[in-house]
Amino acid sequence: MKKTLLNVALLAALSSSAAVATANEAGDIIVRAGLTNVALSDDKPTIYAADMTVHLAEGGPALKASVEDDTQLGLNLAYFVTDRVAIELLAATPFSHDLNVHVGDTTLNLGSTKHLPPVLSALYYFNEPTSKIQPYAGIGINYTVFFDDNFNSTMSGDAVQVGALNDTSIADLAPALGLPAGTESVGLQAKDLNLKNSWGLAAQFGVDYHLEDNFIINASVRYIDIDTTATFKATALEVPGKVSVNLNPLVYTLSVGYKF
Repeated sequence: MKKTLLNVALLAALSSSAAVATANEAGDIIVRAGLTNVALSDDKPTIYAADMTVHLAEGGPALKASVEDDTQLGLNLAYFVTDRVAIELLAATPFSHDLNVHVGDTTLNLGSTKHLPPVLSALYYFNEPTSKIQPYAGIGINYTVFFDDNFNSTMSGDAVQVGALNDTSIADLAPALGLPAGTESVGLQAKDLNLKNSWGLAAQFGVDYHLEDNFIINASVRYIDIDTTATFKATALEVPGKVSVNLNPLVYTLSVGYKF
């Protein structure tokens, strides 16, 4: 009877040991995939042409710009250097953003852009490696690549008329701009949009929940410092224009992972 009880105790101990097997350990690799939402800041910077504010009419508000949010497939890879420290690379399918122009309370679509924001981070996991719940924090560096920057057809033509620069009428500026006397407005004719690539820091908080068979559920939120300058040409005179945009998004990710 004692022998039988000893065998049962040994089996129970082995089962208990298996149940608390290390969730994370040096050399582990976690691959995750899921939805990533880039929620951009509410910053609405002013648009400049030849270093002057742009107005549809004298006395009217200056044109401002904004960039809309987007959700795409997020991918990341984490490699554990120790049981608590990992290096992570964030990637995603290209994010596509509408660019808007604001005239007072009126919002018009300006065009669009796409970007990829790979982030390389160092992560620290707070709980014991045996825990199924693994909260972590990380800090890293981001390089954002912008591409497919385009104005829409409305902004590329004469449908939008610029009536003033620096709140001074085009009629008064005509001689300085080389326009015929009496010119009261000029077509926007925006073209050659280009957003400068950006380097910046990133910080994040997240949590892994370890399921059976090495599967993981993950949720995270990141702050990424993304500042860019958009340059373009406007009007038939091809006046150089620019707008400096602090995108600085919060990036939310919900994903499923697998540990190798």
